[in-house]
Amino acid sequence: MESFTNGNVRLLKHERSIVAEDDLDRRWQEATGEAVSEVIFLSKHTAVSNRPALTVHPIGVPHLREDETPPQGGRPGWAAVPNPRIGPWLRLMQKVAADQGLVPEFEITLEATHHGPLTSTPTMFVEIGSTHEYWGRQDAAQAIALVLWKGLGLEEGNAVGTWLGSGEKVLLGIGGGHYAPRHMDIVIKDGVWVGHLLSGYSLPMDAPAQVNGKSSGEVGGMWKHSIQVSYEATKAGFPGGEVIAHLDQKSFKGWQKNAITSYLQEQNIRIGKPNDFLCTKI
Repeated sequence: MESFTNGNVRLLKHERSIVAEDDLDRRWQEATGEAVSEVIFLSKHTAVSNRPALTVHPIGVPHLREDETPPQGGRPGWAAVPNPRIGPWLRLMQKVAADQGLVPEFEITLEATHHGPLTSTPTMFVEIGSTHEYWGRQDAAQAIALVLWKGLGLEEGNAVGTWLGSGEKVLLGIGGGHYAPRHMDIVIKDGVWVGHLLSGYSLPMDAPAQVNGKSSGEVGGMWKHSIQVSYEATKAGFPGGEVIAHLDQKSFKGWQKNAITSYLQEQNIRIGKPNDFLCTKI
């Protein structure tokens, strides 16, 4: 695997699917003796809409059962430790894309937590989408390169999104679509940190039985596990921070919202409103 060096940054050029590169951080350390503090995958984004986009997102498949095979890497029921740079880099990406004239042609957006590969260190994906036409766009590639250059502090030594861990609030997104629009409304504001983003497909819920027209019994499915492992992974990515759940209320049916709210309360996971996530540090 070809590699390049700039200070403490290592850029690896691989020749197979990224989602197949399990334990790349561990393998690099074993091969070189260099400890890995974070992983940032640069990838091609695909979407049914074919709309041009620059995206950033955490990874994991926390909603899958042990007997299920992840379609795009990872391990069933697993969520990676999210890279704290996700929120700050989304905002940096918006600025760089606007300065480079890519907006409004390109959408700059978060994506919900999905796919692999397995990692042990804070991880995120940064992607160009959504078709061959846009994957080859040099102006889009230049924008991503500038985000990396500025975001990792290679320009002036001031990295963007370095977590210092002093009690800031961190958003754990629950519900909504793949591009997390309700959570995006909060994360685009300066100073907001974001961990995992669980869209509706990452919260499989089996409707409880009906007795005399009323719900009775437990709400089955992997939704509790998905929330729990994503919460724990987000806590690990933001040591010293306060992880607060933000629900896309309108994306749930009444029984779903009630079940999720009750579970979060049982787990002592605070549920926040948009203004609860604003802070002064980035």
